[in-house]
Amino acid sequence: MLRLVVRRGVIFIPQLLGVTFVTFVLVRLLPGDPATRLAGVNATPANVAAIREQLHLNDSLTSQYAAYVGRLLHGDLGTSLVTFNSVASDIGQRLPATLELVGLALVLALALAVVAGIYSAIHPRSLVGRATFGYGMLAGAIPDFFLGLLLSYFFFTVTGLLPAPSGQIDIGLAPPSHVTGAYAVDALVTGNTDVLGSALLHLVLPVATLVLVYAGVVMKQTRAAMERVLETPWMRFAIASGVSRRTMMRYGLRNVLPQVLTVTGAVLLFLIGGAVLVEQVFSWDGLGQYAVQAIQGNDYQAIQGFVLVAATISLVVNLVIDLLYAFVDPRIRYAR
Repeated sequence: MLRLVVRRGVIFIPQLLGVTFVTFVLVRLLPGDPATRLAGVNATPANVAAIREQLHLNDSLTSQYAAYVGRLLHGDLGTSLVTFNSVASDIGQRLPATLELVGLALVLALALAVVAGIYSAIHPRSLVGRATFGYGMLAGAIPDFFLGLLLSYFFFTVTGLLPAPSGQIDIGLAPPSHVTGAYAVDALVTGNTDVLGSALLHLVLPVATLVLVYAGVVMKQTRAAMERVLETPWMRFAIASGVSRRTMMRYGLRNVLPQVLTVTGAVLLFLIGGAVLVEQVFSWDGLGQYAVQAIQGNDYQAIQGFVLVAATISLVVNLVIDLLYAFVDPRIRYAR
């Protein structure tokens, strides 16, 4: 396990450096000039040139990238051209909202998908088995933002059962005292019941959107893995010996965990990417909405900061998944 951690840690920095380089180059290829946008509609060429000089946009790409990496080594992600705040500060304020949304969606998606996948594999001809098969076929074909719009239209516009897609809490409520930055968690910790109830209601639709779209991937993988386990000689012998369905599910879960962990890492990354559009649909003031605003405003520093944070989360998740994979499957641990 220690060798695995060290080996993964050694390649962590080069991977992150490669991400920064690719992002730096691609961002510069985006159409539009941030200096022109900052200067305004009635700006003169001299004003635009002065802003370009101030932002060091006239320097060579090599010089700009070297300066960017130098700032990163000091923890400086730059200054946003839209909010005029530190990018690190903006991300620090918005990241908890995204983690709250994605974390809750991941937990619910795993709970739903694993239970449904194992049960449908054991009872393929049951109503649940047929329903999960159909759901698995449809889930990946529905865009997350489109499903979010449909859910918002039905549950808010038509029925009025849930609040408007207007953010994390009702407009008339003040945010809770800052503890973690996630409104529901902060309201629970501080005992603010009004904000807690509003925050939970506002979480329902965006979380449901992410769960309905991405739980299908985990469920299909879990069902397929469980079906393979049921065909193994030792499981057939256990069934012939008269083990209960509950025991079958427990034995099967232990053997499908590696496959579930593998797909969980991928689904978490999909959730982070899906949150970009879902946050826009539900006016969720998180990291995804920040990224969309940065792209619309040609905010180089903010885009690079978002990609860097997303890449760091991705690499950390993959490292944790590798460690958990080796933990639940001793064969991998000893092979390495």
